[in-house]
Amino acid sequence: MSRKRGPYDRRESLKRGVYLLPNLVTTGGLFAGFYGIVATMNGDYNLAAWFILISAVFDALDGKVARLTGTTSRFGVEYDSLVDLVSFGVAPGLLMYSWALQSFGKFGWLAAFLYVVCGALRLARFNVQVDTVESRRFVGLPIPAAAGMVASCVLIFYQLGGSGEIKKISVLLLIYVLAYLMVSNHSYHSFKDPELVKRQPFSFLVLAIIFIIVVVAEPEIMLFSMASVYIASGPVGTLLKYFKRKPPEEKTSDNNESSETDVENNQTS
Repeated sequence: MSRKRGPYDRRESLKRGVYLLPNLVTTGGLFAGFYGIVATMNGDYNLAAWFILISAVFDALDGKVARLTGTTSRFGVEYDSLVDLVSFGVAPGLLMYSWALQSFGKFGWLAAFLYVVCGALRLARFNVQVDTVESRRFVGLPIPAAAGMVASCVLIFYQLGGSGEIKKISVLLLIYVLAYLMVSNHSYHSFKDPELVKRQPFSFLVLAIIFIIVVVAEPEIMLFSMASVYIASGPVGTLLKYFKRKPPEEKTSDNNESSETDVENNQTS
């Protein structure tokens, strides 16, 4: 007969130890996110953006390492969420405030705070829905993707010849949009499809190599483009689903027309 585990049992499981490898990878992501904050405080916004993206790489790796080595644990899940809040919530929020939002006064710091709190809510919702939501889809914009959009905006700004801070209301609106998307019900692809790791046609490999070459050639432009397309995919997908659904009034009228046609055919026969 199974027994529900209490707090004492959980403490005992921690005493037996934690898995080292995946948690070290997660710690690497925390280091990158924290250094992104340090770079922001030093006014090196370009470097801060790169370290946020480096943290996203660690975030993508830690879960895969845990699954491949069979070292997944509840401790790792909770630790990963805390690291995500720092690396993809606090670090991008502080970066955007220092780089673009400070000149807007209270609307600027409120936008930065709203981004952070919506990111925290997004992580909390993901943790409670992880066993009930389809793994191939995310409900709401993932916080690493939102942070990637923030970082890519900074990188494309410097790539196009900008310097120092930027003072455009479009950046302020972007932060509010990202905050909304994280807590919305828009569906986003998770790229966790098992079919992706199976055998694929040879042409897929060639296309993947060409794609990597293009990204390496112009990383700032490509990262900004990919982040923009991914973020837009949620609302666009919702709109497409809405327009594909047939309104109930049309369905009712169609049913009435078909029934009248049947009656006429029966009378004729």
